[in-house]
Amino acid sequence: MTVLNDFNQWTSFLKDRLNQAESMGMNEQTIQNVAHQIGDYLAESVDPKNKEQRLLADLWNVGTEQEQQALANMIVKFVKKH
Repeated sequence: MTVLNDFNQWTSFLKDRLNQAESMGMNEQTIQNVAHQIGDYLAESVDPKNKEQRLLADLWNVGTEQEQQALANMIVKFVKKH
């Protein structure tokens, strides 16, 4: 099973990567920009593996650039709190 198959495992993986980025001195804006780039990659290249990822992909695909950035920012905040 890959990290993408389970939503909780996926968010834990993201939290670990976020903590790593922060410990390396990445600022919030850079993290949010990287989150947006990852969102683009996932939307274009990865088939969602569960209903939560499907919802995020659908929201991403209907959103404008600004809305996608807002969604990426919210995912970063979500991951930080969980």
